[in-house]
Amino acid sequence: MRVADVMMGTPYSCLPEVNVGVATELMWKGNCGFLPVVEADGKLAGVVTDRDICVALGTRARLPGAVTVAEVMTPQVHCCAPEDDIHEALREMREGHVHRLPVVTKNGALVGVISMDDVIMHAESGISRVAELTAQEVVRTLQALNVRQLPQAKSAAA
Repeated sequence: MRVADVMMGTPYSCLPEVNVGVATELMWKGNCGFLPVVEADGKLAGVVTDRDICVALGTRARLPGAVTVAEVMTPQVHCCAPEDDIHEALREMREGHVHRLPVVTKNGALVGVISMDDVIMHAESGISRVAELTAQEVVRTLQALNVRQLPQAKSAAA
């Protein structure tokens, strides 16, 4: 099974220069907590999550209209291609500890998003082509994503 068989095409996205208020409204409208950030030419520049926005606004004395997505987005993005095998996408999610991957073409243009929810929904659908995707692999990926990563305290002597 390929990523293109599972991904959500035409995802909501935003430009780096929009403010986080606009990004939040897009997330609300799209019922999602994740937006790919694309340049004007459609190439992926990063991602922003609802958590990124919440933490940014909680740690700055600025209104949402005064903070740009570029200030809070993650520019180093784990992603996959539509022709990638679903197992490669799950491996990328495990290694990157991410629940969603932007799907990009070879030239970097955004064409979709694949999430763990998409994988689970397709695995549960009973369609014969998903037999190659085992429940064990899905569970293994979810376990890897849900490992708690607590901040490490520095010792006073350091």
